[in-house]
Amino acid sequence: MSDVIVIGGGPAGSAAARICAKAGLSTRILEEHASLGYPVQCAGLLSNNAFAECEVSDRSVYNTVRGAKICGSEGHSLSFDAKMTKAYVVDRGRLDHEMGISAAEAGAEFSLKTCVTRINPGKKIIHTAGGEELPYNILIAADGPRSVAARSLGIPPSPFIYSGIQAEVPWNGDPSLVELHPNAAPEFFAWVIPMSEKRARVGLCGMKNVPELFTEFLSRFPGSTIHSVTGTIPIGIRRKTFGSGCMLIGDAAGFPKPTSGGGVYTGIRSARFAAQTAIESFEAGDTSDAFLSRYESLWRQDFGRELDMGLKALEFRRNLDPQDIDALIDALNTPDNLDLITRFGDMDRPSDLLKRLAAKPSLYGTFGRLGFKGIVRTFFG
Repeated sequence: MSDVIVIGGGPAGSAAARICAKAGLSTRILEEHASLGYPVQCAGLLSNNAFAECEVSDRSVYNTVRGAKICGSEGHSLSFDAKMTKAYVVDRGRLDHEMGISAAEAGAEFSLKTCVTRINPGKKIIHTAGGEELPYNILIAADGPRSVAARSLGIPPSPFIYSGIQAEVPWNGDPSLVELHPNAAPEFFAWVIPMSEKRARVGLCGMKNVPELFTEFLSRFPGSTIHSVTGTIPIGIRRKTFGSGCMLIGDAAGFPKPTSGGGVYTGIRSARFAAQTAIESFEAGDTSDAFLSRYESLWRQDFGRELDMGLKALEFRRNLDPQDIDALIDALNTPDNLDLITRFGDMDRPSDLLKRLAAKPSLYGTFGRLGFKGIVRTFFG
């Protein structure tokens, strides 16, 4: 029996397995697909911090970006350029594969084409589609938004389930800036992520009418499309992230950032905390849930407040109509505010910037009318 079993061979699962194996724990990864990284279900834009957390080479990098352009209705837009790399556009398949190789080199054993169908938490047994019954001491579940582990433990799903569609298209624009189009997706936003000077990833995310909204947005980009992908994003932390010897990490725990939908940074951060807890539990000879509860304390101390704040910001965004979006873009589009965004903007930890913007006298009227200041007061007093 393996000391640690990890379900899911994405970035979070591979990171957790690598750390556990490197510490000397016998570690096995169960991955339902035949190869790591495919099918791709990610926009492929990683912040500097997220890319650093992956601990990979630059072989998966297509492009780097320095800032963003936020596009509202015609005549309402703003751009900011940090003049330095702020994010990486990557080939997620290649990145995931490299992380898997690192885990294997550390001693983790991979079982590909192994689909987990259910878990018996009382007996600590994993059941697979192939008929295997695998006992476990510690289980780290990195099995995504539809987590079988969470469902078997009776843990309810995240409060919001978003779906996204993305395609690669011919494109001519500034390859150093990501474009965001909030008015194209009433509950979230659409995006243009430049892969080069000639191609970009165009996508959209929401909860309702996503295929129709995406088709309408895609019509702005004439030419053939390739590599269309779809994905599901759970927004909102699950009620509990451990139980019966299991720890939920990444998307399985509801850790994607509500402000962007990105889950690599929080996924790998949570993987580190789960691995740390697993290692310490074996050192102490205690794999009880009372011991594993420290995992939840660790991730909450690190990024829990950011996710709570992000969820409030998402609820705020869901109540804005296109006129509100345009008013907000216009209010932010001043030299002082753009400088603030450039200096303090952080894709992974946006609360500091939100607090600074809410404190700007020039934004009192707009933020007050839209109700944003109440959100900030809730978290910062």
